[in-house]
Amino acid sequence: MDVVHLALPDTLLTVAGTGADASRRPRSPDAGRLECVASPPTDPTTVFLGTFEDGAVRLTDDTIEALDVGAGDAVMALAISPHDPAVVYAGTEPSRLYRSQDGGETWTHLAGLADVPSEPEWFFPPRPDTHHVRWIEIDPFDPDRLYVGIEAGAFLLSTDGGEGWQERPPGARRDNHSLATHPDRKGLVYAAAGDGFARSTDGGETWEHPQVGLDHRYCWSVVADPGDPESVLVSAASGASQAHRQGTAESYVYRLRSEDAWERLEETGLPTGDGVVRTVFATTDDPGVVYGANNTGLYRSSDFGDSWRPVPIEWDDAFETQTPRGIVVR
Repeated sequence: MDVVHLALPDTLLTVAGTGADASRRPRSPDAGRLECVASPPTDPTTVFLGTFEDGAVRLTDDTIEALDVGAGDAVMALAISPHDPAVVYAGTEPSRLYRSQDGGETWTHLAGLADVPSEPEWFFPPRPDTHHVRWIEIDPFDPDRLYVGIEAGAFLLSTDGGEGWQERPPGARRDNHSLATHPDRKGLVYAAAGDGFARSTDGGETWEHPQVGLDHRYCWSVVADPGDPESVLVSAASGASQAHRQGTAESYVYRLRSEDAWERLEETGLPTGDGVVRTVFATTDDPGVVYGANNTGLYRSSDFGDSWRPVPIEWDDAFETQTPRGIVVR
């Protein structure tokens, strides 16, 4: 049975099951605005949350515990290693990276991230005096190979577990929002960024930009089909306001397959267009299965976007005015 953890700004919504017996558990951690979510693949009852005001917290079924990540900075990105669930990475605002090797009990600051030459050029437009780590992706073939997206300023690559970094490799996007890899294709990395989509086939060393048919270039969430590394979904809008803000929201979903031409997915059961904020996606291990959430609800596809159906849970009126921050499926 799939367990979905969906982070809304003020609620962690946990959903178990997908059919008529699906259940939901909304929790308000009282820990500031939620920014990101992660859960160990071996323990769906444990959830890590990054918050804007109160750092990171760890939830189990009955407890909530503050984690000592950095100096209480906003935690904007979390990732759990697919190689070892005790290894957890956290990215903050301002842009710093931390690693725990004991499931979040203790943390080490990986100081080299802020030492790259482009760091003085990084800035986040709504708060231009700062910037943050927006996404952390761990290579599924090499536990020491890390991919990090800075919002806004750089894509960064480490081959030694975060001690040293290669910045802005050829073709990399500057405003990366999410990154994706694939367990069946070594070297494949996808990027959804405010300045467009990008794909690497050599582990982030160089990047290409298939854009034909992608009419909206402010990209947010990206996932690859577990059964087909060549097939990828992104959510996209014409700009940040259309992606995130109620009143101006107008977002869409696109799919790219091996022919390098994007198709916009419409009338598939997943709401898009006027009034819909950008969707966040998460996949399972099952080919074709993907979950998507936006302000209209939580949806599931078993054919990687051809058709979607809503997960039959109560969707509170308050959720309709919120922009989901992150999603993970276990």
